[in-house]
Amino acid sequence: MEFTHFGGPTVLFTYGGLTLLTDPTFDGPGEYPLGQRVLVKTAPPLAPAPERVDVVLLSHDQHPDNLDRSGRDYLASVPLVLTTPLGAGRLGGAARGLEPWVQASVGGVTITGVPAQHGPDGTEHLTGPVTGFVLRAPGEPTLYVSGDNASLDVVRAVAARFPDIEAAVLHGGRARTALLGEANLTLDAAGLVEAVRILGAREVTVAHVDSWGHFTEDRAAVEAAFAAAGLEKVLV
Repeated sequence: MEFTHFGGPTVLFTYGGLTLLTDPTFDGPGEYPLGQRVLVKTAPPLAPAPERVDVVLLSHDQHPDNLDRSGRDYLASVPLVLTTPLGAGRLGGAARGLEPWVQASVGGVTITGVPAQHGPDGTEHLTGPVTGFVLRAPGEPTLYVSGDNASLDVVRAVAARFPDIEAAVLHGGRARTALLGEANLTLDAAGLVEAVRILGAREVTVAHVDSWGHFTEDRAAVEAAFAAAGLEKVLV
């Protein structure tokens, strides 16, 4: 598969005749107040926003590093936005909420909402709900899009339901903010390696590792961890 990275969690790809985009973030560098803390975007997008997509897969809407100001504006041009039920309620328009394990059919593609956990056990009331996605279509590899997830138990649950996952878009970066101190809000590089082993995926692209100040591991750290594990050829 081919993936276009825009920075942060934003990835464009085609699948089953559809053009899909994850978590739109197209703003330039700047500050985003969020409660008692400030998230800082450190880099502009790597390319202009695509003119047209069929579906946005939105991990969640409550954090600007997954949906910034330009990203919100961009959603107005998208025919379908799949996200959490709470997020769909807040966004309105073309947004549709998917509970875990609930399917949506778009053209010839089946998209299943799957769990994601944006921090350690017991912190969802602080970080809010998040969703991942599994895509299936005739002639295509089964694809897992993790969304912001910090739990390998969640990855195991997804792999148990979908033992045929061949490709994945995984969010890393070991995100940390003052909200949870030294606790990880997304997987670190070692966790990404273990996630690939759990899934048995043959092709993986890693997002959510650049362009924001609270991402504490970059792409180089991910590449080093995959190389040390003998999995460098898995990275797309």
